[in-house]
Amino acid sequence: MELSAIFAFLGNLGGPEIFLIVLFVLIFFGAKKIPELARGLGKGIKEFKDATREVQNEIEDSVKDEPKKAIK
Repeated sequence: MELSAIFAFLGNLGGPEIFLIVLFVLIFFGAKKIPELARGLGKGIKEFKDATREVQNEIEDSVKDEPKKAIK
């Protein structure tokens, strides 16, 4: 997810709102748990990107192979 998409998602949130959200996350999860959550989120995003890239490559390969099959 790009940084601009994150800011577009946040919309009209200002400094105080963001501060309250961060404070709530710190209180709810604790400072030790946040890096673990971020690591898990990063791994999930990486796996999702890899899967979408794999599907895209399969589609592109099938499109490239299609004209060869039509010629034969």
